[in-house]
Amino acid sequence: MILSKLSDSDESLWIFIIESELLKKKIKFPLLEFVGKELYFKIPEMNQIYFTDQIIKLGHMGSYVISAIILQLRMEKHFEQSLNKAVEYILLGNEWYVCDIIGERIMGYFLLKEPEKTLPILKNYINDKNGWIVRSVGVASHYAVKKGLGKKYVEVTFYLLLSKTNTKDFHTKKGIGWALKTISKFYPDIIQKFESNLLANPSIQPFFRKK
Repeated sequence: MILSKLSDSDESLWIFIIESELLKKKIKFPLLEFVGKELYFKIPEMNQIYFTDQIIKLGHMGSYVISAIILQLRMEKHFEQSLNKAVEYILLGNEWYVCDIIGERIMGYFLLKEPEKTLPILKNYINDKNGWIVRSVGVASHYAVKKGLGKKYVEVTFYLLLSKTNTKDFHTKKGIGWALKTISKFYPDIIQKFESNLLANPSIQPFFRKK
């Protein structure tokens, strides 16, 4: 219904229609993701970032889902730009759910599909001064591991996460802890390999020892 309305309307009205028909209503994420994919193919490539910028400014939760899918689909041609926009939108949103929506669908998806290119970028993010960007590394790691990230990359990711197990920030702890719990579920041998050293390390917060 919404897509047919867009097809029959001038592009200048699309943002208004999407906000009134989708973003102001309780719509499940899978439908928002579907709409994001359809919009990616409907909107000319040169106008896509302008579009995502505009719906992000509206501040609706669904805005982040749709925008994340569009950025995700731009990965092949616009890898770095998509990640930079992801960071920008996380900082603008300034909420845990914004970090998680975007962290999974962009950082996490990129880690899964292009680990060699993404891991060096996540190494920078893990030391970012903003806690949401640090948390996004945990969110991304959780997503990629759950979706089948190769074991050798999981181990590299695990090392990366360990560098933040001394954090005392609540939201950072939740994101990093979530990822460590997922790794322990799918790759318990990686955890076991380092378990004795981890338990003996006084800098690691008790929160992470329980994971």
